[in-house]
Amino acid sequence: MQILAGVTPLGVVIANYLVVAGGGGGGGNSASDYSTGGGGAGGLRSTVTTTGGGGSLETALTLLGGVTYTITVGAGGSGGTSAPTSGSNGTDSSISGTGITTVTSVGGGGGGRSQVSAGQNGNDGGSGGGAGGRATQTTTGGAGTANQGFNGGNYTAGTGNTGTGGGGAGQAGASTTSGGGTRAGGNGVSVAITGSSVAYAGGGGGGGAATGGTGGTGGGGNGEGSSPPTAGGTNLGGGGGGGGDLQTGANGGSGVVIIDAGVLAASTTGSPSVSGTVYTFTASGSITF
Repeated sequence: MQILAGVTPLGVVIANYLVVAGGGGGGGNSASDYSTGGGGAGGLRSTVTTTGGGGSLETALTLLGGVTYTITVGAGGSGGTSAPTSGSNGTDSSISGTGITTVTSVGGGGGGRSQVSAGQNGNDGGSGGGAGGRATQTTTGGAGTANQGFNGGNYTAGTGNTGTGGGGAGQAGASTTSGGGTRAGGNGVSVAITGSSVAYAGGGGGGGAATGGTGGTGGGGNGEGSSPPTAGGTNLGGGGGGGGDLQTGANGGSGVVIIDAGVLAASTTGSPSVSGTVYTFTASGSITF
């Protein structure tokens, strides 16, 4: 435990926060010319600037001095394989402890797989994973979580070999359209809790036969086309890009938890970075005021 010299426990502090979950992995593909869904971004909850899913800002936490609060930072989900499998969901991030209602952001939904026999719907999550497609089958993107993120894109039969985008904190993943290219991941949102505006929780782009979908702003990975898919942004909660011809999807990015109570903490674990009174947790730990 890191004890900060000259700091004594306080009575009550009001803490702003940003909690971003891990992003979902992109879907895997079993054959050429089929399309996969990008991973959905991790759910995003914030008391500063903006929050996810088009919701209202969250309410700041009232924390008690001398109480240790647990910080959990979620990992990104794994990309689907060429077996094929859908991408796995990211892991939740949270702030919990005595006297508060736990703040939980939900891990992003994995992108849907694609194979000869059938595509698969995207997984539900903080933001939904994009649907995996086959030319003769309609599939749907996963649902996002209210006030955390948006839905993944839908695949419509007859729209060709174009994957769909994973949902982002600020925008739904793009769906397929007749004659269109591979679809982009939904954009994330920018939050200025650290003093600088940073984009978080972008959805992964869908994978397709030729051109990969672009990942959403805020760490969304690009889907595979002529280049391999890319992973979601580390500690941004971005969704992983979907796989293309006979390829696995990319992994989702890990989440982050940031707390600013306007005062120094008495102690922390997990080695958060500290700038003024802003504590950025890129791994799980705890904080005591």
